[in-house]
Amino acid sequence: MAECVFCRIADAQKDLVYEDSGFFAVLDTKPRGPGHTLVIPKAHHRWVWDVPDIGSYFEAVGKVAKALQKAMGTGSVVMVVMGEEIAHAHVHLVPRLPGDPHGVSVHLGEFLEMGPEQLREIAERVRAALQG
Repeated sequence: MAECVFCRIADAQKDLVYEDSGFFAVLDTKPRGPGHTLVIPKAHHRWVWDVPDIGSYFEAVGKVAKALQKAMGTGSVVMVVMGEEIAHAHVHLVPRLPGDPHGVSVHLGEFLEMGPEQLREIAERVRAALQG
């Protein structure tokens, strides 16, 4: 679907932190915290629950969550499934870091300002954690 931002990202394969045959992950451009990552099916499905092989989807989500734990030095990664803001299935993974004022909750209306260099550095750490 040409009008879907996630479909365009999947086609461009730009700035991916994770990719397999059915899914990819990118850092959120409006993060709710450092390392906020979206895990997205390559095929367009409106809702997470519409993904035909949901087990494989959540295996990918688990791999990325474990990489985020390692890359961000935390045991806490919060998962949020909303789906209203973009009409393409996606799972939010938000690492919760020591000293985070929100604890393990995610404040959906609060965005963190991060520059391209910060995002690039986090993406490299996540990719490295996925490698080994």
